[in-house]
Amino acid sequence: MGDSLITIVAIFLAAILMFVFPLMSMSDRTDEVSKLAVQTATTEFVDKIRTTGKMTLDEYDKYISTISSTGNSFDVEVELQLLDENPGVKTTQADMTKIGENLYYDVFTSQVEESLSNNGKITLKEGDRVSVTAKNTNQTISQLLKNFFYQLAGNDTYQIAAQHGGIVTVNGNK
Repeated sequence: MGDSLITIVAIFLAAILMFVFPLMSMSDRTDEVSKLAVQTATTEFVDKIRTTGKMTLDEYDKYISTISSTGNSFDVEVELQLLDENPGVKTTQADMTKIGENLYYDVFTSQVEESLSNNGKITLKEGDRVSVTAKNTNQTISQLLKNFFYQLAGNDTYQIAAQHGGIVTVNGNK
């Protein structure tokens, strides 16, 4: 009786070592590759906006398509901080280069998507700020396995995320 119990436990442990841990390792690698792909796509998307001064509907759709090709679904947040064109209205000094006088107003994802669908593009000017964040909304195999074995709890956890931002360097009107 004692030998058969030890044999069953040994087979169970061998199965875990042979199948589960390699599966966890491969799923972690898959998430890392997806994370790198999403970070690269996000960086390229933001840098293109920064260097051209424009965000087009085609570029946005291409970005969404690229990150979705990893097999995950994403929550993409776009924030544009637009430099106020007339910050010195109530001040006696209207020099845009002075620190502290530049006023920004924010445009968020829903407003960006609405503007892109209506106009096809958003034109930015030098000094505007762009920030894009993408987080996966689905549970990856790695997350499912970790939650099963480690009993991690929480729906707000994400495995794949990317963020990039910067200041627009040219006027998009040119």
